[in-house]
Amino acid sequence: MKRVGFLMKINPATLDEYTEHHANVWPDMLDALRRHGWRNYSIFARDDGTLFGYVEVPESFEKALEGMAAEEVNDRWQEFMAPYFEIPEGSHPDENMVVLTEVFHTD
Repeated sequence: MKRVGFLMKINPATLDEYTEHHANVWPDMLDALRRHGWRNYSIFARDDGTLFGYVEVPESFEKALEGMAAEEVNDRWQEFMAPYFEIPEGSHPDENMVVLTEVFHTD
């Protein structure tokens, strides 16, 4: 199992709406995440729109992302979420995650 932390950035003015959508993630999107081994997936937000994500994946984050990229529902979700993010136009949020290096962990 691999623990992954990452950063992303949304427009802070959209934080409430972004949060609302994550309280109602589509069931088929949740199923796809589970199929590709995304466990203990959490997203935390600061008032300035900075997001910190944490997920545990079986092999590697790259493999988990590749699996999701093959899912039609992921493409729809990324398109739906893209307007909230401060990312290059035409890109998907999951293509703009800044992966952090783990420097400490305790069980």
